[in-house]
Amino acid sequence: MRILYAAIDQVVPGTLGGSTHVQAVAEGLAALGHEVHVAVRAGLPAPVQRSALNSAETSDAKPADVAYHDVGAPLGSPNLRLLRRGRLRALAAVLRPDVVIERYHNFGGEGLLAARTAGARTVLEVNAPVVDYPGSPKRTVDRLLLVEPMRRWREWQCRAADLIVTTDRAILPRDTPAGKVLETDWGADTTRFHPGATGPVPFARQPGDLIAVFAGAFRAWHGVGRLIDALAALERRGSAWRAVLIGDGPERPALEARVAAERLTRVAFTGSLPYDAMPAALAAADAGVAPFDPAAHAPLQHGFYWSPLKVFEYMASGLPSVAPTLPRLRAILADGEAGVLYDGSAPGALVDALDALGGDTDRRRRLGAAARARAEQHYSWAAHCRALAATIEAMRAAPRVPAG
Repeated sequence: MRILYAAIDQVVPGTLGGSTHVQAVAEGLAALGHEVHVAVRAGLPAPVQRSALNSAETSDAKPADVAYHDVGAPLGSPNLRLLRRGRLRALAAVLRPDVVIERYHNFGGEGLLAARTAGARTVLEVNAPVVDYPGSPKRTVDRLLLVEPMRRWREWQCRAADLIVTTDRAILPRDTPAGKVLETDWGADTTRFHPGATGPVPFARQPGDLIAVFAGAFRAWHGVGRLIDALAALERRGSAWRAVLIGDGPERPALEARVAAERLTRVAFTGSLPYDAMPAALAAADAGVAPFDPAAHAPLQHGFYWSPLKVFEYMASGLPSVAPTLPRLRAILADGEAGVLYDGSAPGALVDALDALGGDTDRRRRLGAAARARAEQHYSWAAHCRALAATIEAMRAAPRVPAG
């Protein structure tokens, strides 16, 4: 298949989960022998840069190559993505893809429109709710506009797609036919992330230290503040745990200021790291912490629909994950057979979970080995891409259903 993957609000290569996701899916599909072109905002240095817009040639890529095309959203804003529909249409006209995959956004649709011009089948990759949550300000504005244009446009995208790939059917419109939905988790690169990964490590380990790593965005619902609360309590107990916080985001300056003001000596911030540096950083830790706080993110009223990349990468690295007891996380961690689950609503539960894990070397090793095995079996990008490619092939073989 020749595939055009429209993800123009994502920076590739980049340090955020969306960047990792796009690159991993593109590379995974290419590794299966498909010709993959990706419309993104180019990061620096860019991986493979070619643009079919500048040449009559469709591609000079080898079968396992990915061709990246710099078609970023205007001003870097996802809300302006639709203004690039002409660029996507021109790219599709040159490439003549068999399939266009679009990474969903409320104000997207440019890939779906380009597919119509090229006569390609369409896949909508849905990572966030299409339906509004109770009390959504966007829903209020939409109703004031009387004809509810935002809801209608979102629902049109779902109708126009031949296939929808998502982590949770609950975030789709209720009338979405079950037969056009592939419900699946995302994954980790289990070749790149493994317990023996080597390379520069962005923290120093002192004798006797245990390293609890957090990797991700510093936003309220990722719960980094809860991990700092736990480390402050553990430091007062004289615990061996240290926290290494990898990433960036709006909460980081305040959290750094807090750590400095409280003189917490066992919490370190590394900032964002290049993706290639992450395997060694995780492999050098003793546990991965994912202290999600669903109450801090209103869309999670739909349920914990996230398929958490950080947890899959912890698992692939052979780390026991420490996470709140939420249904999706319980399923991923096999009810505690591949990690430690704690009651996120109970004060001190994260402290107690880390304290107990820190005092049991054999348990950490056992959980880490189970996590690695589970990641290889269920949560690799390779497995995700095999399932995705097989479902797309089946969709292409079926008669086309007229879109609304």
